[in-house]
Amino acid sequence: MSAKIQPPQLPKGTRDFYPEAERIQQYIFDTWRQTAESFAYEAYEGPMFEHLELFTGKSGDEIVSQLYNFTDKGGRDIALRPEMTPTLARLVIQKGRELRKPFKWYSMPRLFRYEKAQKGRLREFFQLNMDIIGTDSIYAEADLLAAIASMLRKFGLKDENFVIGVSSRKLLATYLEEIGVTNPALVYPVLDKRLKIGPEAFAKALAEANVSEEQVEKLDALMNCKSIEEVEKLLTKEAAKNALDEIKELFETLSAAGYKDCIALDLSIVRGLAYYTGIVFEVFDRGKSMRAIAGGGRYDSLTEKLGGERMPGVGFGMGDVVLADLLREYGLLPEPKQSIDFYVASFTNDIKKIFSVAKEIRSISSCSVSHPLSALKMGKQMDQANNQGAAIVIYVDGDKASEGTFEYKDLRNGSMHIGSLEEILNSLKQG
Repeated sequence: MSAKIQPPQLPKGTRDFYPEAERIQQYIFDTWRQTAESFAYEAYEGPMFEHLELFTGKSGDEIVSQLYNFTDKGGRDIALRPEMTPTLARLVIQKGRELRKPFKWYSMPRLFRYEKAQKGRLREFFQLNMDIIGTDSIYAEADLLAAIASMLRKFGLKDENFVIGVSSRKLLATYLEEIGVTNPALVYPVLDKRLKIGPEAFAKALAEANVSEEQVEKLDALMNCKSIEEVEKLLTKEAAKNALDEIKELFETLSAAGYKDCIALDLSIVRGLAYYTGIVFEVFDRGKSMRAIAGGGRYDSLTEKLGGERMPGVGFGMGDVVLADLLREYGLLPEPKQSIDFYVASFTNDIKKIFSVAKEIRSISSCSVSHPLSALKMGKQMDQANNQGAAIVIYVDGDKASEGTFEYKDLRNGSMHIGSLEEILNSLKQG
């Protein structure tokens, strides 16, 4: 007797998208795309896997433990992409001076990270990336943050539901220099974890990075500031003040554009990635009960670090997992049931006529049309129409309809009518 075959299992940290879930996913994608394009960003894509060195060159060899990587049949070290920014940098390096700058691009890649699967973080996920390349103007950051706020509003969130926290790696770098910290590369990862590990562990980690108690106190004072005015009182050197002026200009611009209530100074935001050089930001629900909805910042030296010419850039990523959790919490996800425009039915099971009428509707409109695929009683056909969320049922052989017209039922209100296909299409539009 042969052994029983075990049914296949879903890989850990991944998701299946049955039609109901895929409808919600497409709603997220559509809103991402519509908002990005309303801000004049152009779509781009890249391969799902890259040479491993593209990621180690950006983040160091320690990144390998977080990747899905392998050696291909040609002996090349390959990794599934864990983020999109290195691919974008490669595209920019390859085209170089051919690209008219500045330019604004967006992408919605499927990404992979080998890490512990938990709430808000999976091993396979989708992410919206929006980037501006070729300008060091602070108004590029303003454009991106305006796009984030507009996008979240488009999803139905109110300004009181989310906040875009803004910080500056340039400000932190100049302040660290101002207070005498000589090893900022060791300090940034600690600052990034400050709110997660508590004050004692924070102070201990900084001490291990050779930061004195006095310097810890000064760093704490800076990162606890809630306003630009508070920060100004701590700064003495011109470089730090110039970095703060960037934040000030950013806030004034976004305030003038109607986004004042969406943004806040949050110097606890550091962003762990080493390539950030200026403004950094993260987006949270107001209660910070979830992981960051989005995050990003300025990375003016990334292309240079990967072997190309220096090219200023700024961008962000917004993951679909946390976003969907947040929208679900506020009841803002769409109804996952199917919804179609027309169901074509027949009292006599005239399948050929059903196909003919369905074809005609599709040829004169962009409407969705369904129909039975075998002989069914009218009751079963109506069950199908209702289950598929049809707005209107068209009967191809109703005995009350004259040549060129059809009996049809508007399932939205239960009313019966007779009309031509054009009239039926108008009825759909009128609701």
